[in-house]
Amino acid sequence: SEQGGACSVLYLSRLHLDDLSLDHLTDSKRQQIQQLHLTYNRLSFLPNAVCFLSNLEYLDISNNALTVIPDDIMRLTNLKTFVAKNNLLDESSFPKEFERMQVETLNLSGNRFEDIPMQFLKMTTLQSLSLGGNRLKNIPAEIENLTSLEMLYLGGNLISSIPPEVANLTSLRYLVLCDNRIQSIPAQLNKLHSLLSLSLHNNLLTFLPREILSLVHLQELSLRGNPLVVRFIKDMTYDPPSLMELAGRTIKSQNLPFSSCDLPSNLIHYLNLASECPNPKCAGVYFDSCVRHIKFVDFCGKYRLPLMHYLCSPQCSSPCSSNPQSDSEEENSVPADRLQRVLLG
Repeated sequence: SEQGGACSVLYLSRLHLDDLSLDHLTDSKRQQIQQLHLTYNRLSFLPNAVCFLSNLEYLDISNNALTVIPDDIMRLTNLKTFVAKNNLLDESSFPKEFERMQVETLNLSGNRFEDIPMQFLKMTTLQSLSLGGNRLKNIPAEIENLTSLEMLYLGGNLISSIPPEVANLTSLRYLVLCDNRIQSIPAQLNKLHSLLSLSLHNNLLTFLPREILSLVHLQELSLRGNPLVVRFIKDMTYDPPSLMELAGRTIKSQNLPFSSCDLPSNLIHYLNLASECPNPKCAGVYFDSCVRHIKFVDFCGKYRLPLMHYLCSPQCSSPCSSNPQSDSEEENSVPADRLQRVLLG
């Protein structure tokens, strides 16, 4: 072992340990231990001695064979960082009371989780949660409870969709969802105003929502390894607007006045739901009937990203082009200082 800082850090890694005894240390020295490294040993359980280090703030037990975390871990009331990568842990491995831990960093990548344990979703002090390289199939809506979260690492799982509740993590700075099976990104992610890095490489994305342009602080967007479309695509699946929608469009586009004296409350509510057509050459609106349209947007003068638009009618779609590098008057351009790194290659 290697000790430093008046025994505040204890290194016991790569020692082939299958248990741990600290009987040779006095109580006062055990109370001085703030960091404990037990990585790359042969531990199949968390040694009891660890749970009696009352001032422990950092614990790394990665690369062992742990299958369960005992109730006694609740004794570590000062623990801020808990790292247990590359073990045999799953959603049944943690005590129910674990939700009361005041942990700020939790890294359990490389284990056997198929679901995110409900205890974790109640840990409002969490600033960093890493569950990469597990077997997660979904992200529960309750993820929104982690209001202090700044980093969420869920790369290398089996996730197929992102719930819109992720957008309620307003402190989030790093979102890593690479190496999954994600097919689309919810437009609500534009509410992540603190986001600096978004990793989406090696998924099944064919387009991005146009709302992603409003992530003004985004510095890194990783998209390589996705089947992003290489030419303009129109989805002409279009349900003709209803008579009510046609009437509503006329009222809104002509700015006709209306009040509760003229219309029942349900129609007033309907009229207030009108969405403006994003085509700058169209002053129209739509309600339920719209056309999905994918348009390339120039990022950093180098990459063309396919962004999803919703238009009020097929006539609003720009001419179809088979050349992804062709220029169009309606294409938007995002300057280099808006996005420092776009990784497509």
